[in-house]
Amino acid sequence: MNKQTPPKRKLLNILKKNHAMTIGNIMEHFTISEVAVRKHLHELEKQGLLKKISHKQNIGRPYLTYELTEKGHSTFPNQYQSLPVELLKDLEELQGEQAVYDLLEKRMQREKAYFESNFESSGLEEKINQVAQIQNENGYMVEIEKTEQGDYEIRNYNCPISNIASTYHQVCINEKKMFEHLFSGKEVSARSCITKGDHLCKWTIKNPYPTTD
Repeated sequence: MNKQTPPKRKLLNILKKNHAMTIGNIMEHFTISEVAVRKHLHELEKQGLLKKISHKQNIGRPYLTYELTEKGHSTFPNQYQSLPVELLKDLEELQGEQAVYDLLEKRMQREKAYFESNFESSGLEEKINQVAQIQNENGYMVEIEKTEQGDYEIRNYNCPISNIASTYHQVCINEKKMFEHLFSGKEVSARSCITKGDHLCKWTIKNPYPTTD
């Protein structure tokens, strides 16, 4: 696909993060005119990158939301070629499922070592931010938020290996183990997952000393 103009790329990014949006929601992210934004939306729709969905209401006219198509999602970085499912399936057929798990474990250990070698601080927040930065450099779309309770949420809107994780859930299990190790044994829980149909993966890193009133 040809490189998109900045407004179109921005539209793709915000739809990736927010899943389905009305034109009103979309305009909150732009300073250009609604006419210009609608033109960009129309062009992206013609390219097959997004679609409009009509929603009926009990009162009033139906309203439209915009969301990415499968083709639109495919414009975001992925690592399909570096670790294709077909090869993992072949390995499973030849040597059994455990061989696949061992390979995925080895990949996780290599990734964990890379994160650790890039840590510049031992502080939890600094580590989380560094992990997010590295993941974003590798095709993820990660945001970090600290809750009122002092917990940290890692929100990832693009999984470059979602096709592998959809076939082998061990990928997600390994990621949880890796986070727990990187974040000094803090409790890590998955709140949502792209491979289960959610529009993002959300991890919560529990603060062992929650804020109290």
